[in-house]
Amino acid sequence: MSNTVVAGWTLIVPVKPPTLGKSRLAGAAGAHRAALALAVALDTVAAALRCPAVAEVLVVTGDPSAAAEFAALGARTLPEGTPQGLNEALRRGAESIGSAVPRAALQADLPALRPDDLASALSCASAYPQGFLADSARTGTVLYTASPGASFSPAFGGASRARHLALGAAELPCPELASLRTDVDTLDDLRAALGLGVGPRTAEVASLILACSPG
Repeated sequence: MSNTVVAGWTLIVPVKPPTLGKSRLAGAAGAHRAALALAVALDTVAAALRCPAVAEVLVVTGDPSAAAEFAALGARTLPEGTPQGLNEALRRGAESIGSAVPRAALQADLPALRPDDLASALSCASAYPQGFLADSARTGTVLYTASPGASFSPAFGGASRARHLALGAAELPCPELASLRTDVDTLDDLRAALGLGVGPRTAEVASLILACSPG
């Protein structure tokens, strides 16, 4: 483990077309599902752009309309091309950046994200060639990092914590960072994120969803 601190991270955020996002919330979100998917991603990217450790956010998406909204926030966008899955979209983004800078893959469903939590995780990640941060359930992954010169081999999806460990990535020793670990896949996840405090776009759409949801 090195003591060198790496700054100026480029974050790669993969974003599905909103009409395809948040499929597990289809029943609860109903007609608001696509709006929620886009709102969550926009709030995630907006928070990442405010992180002092981040030099650039690159959004990889196959939706031109969504890309325009991310660009308006200040992110750079890259067309996904033929969809080949989340990890391939991330690799495509990393190839466009090169390996001379620190790169990180960030999930797009973190509407409660705080810039200081992200900065803490990236500061910790600078000590490892490759690292990752597990989600709150400790089965998935919310952040994957690669220092300059290191290979970029994300393995998101399902039980990705175990896959990242098997591939040799270091699990970042960050015990808290709730805003970074709280990804939204279900209605309970959404409620947990709301409890932490979400971005304005997510809050607006979530109010419409919860107004129609029992409990």
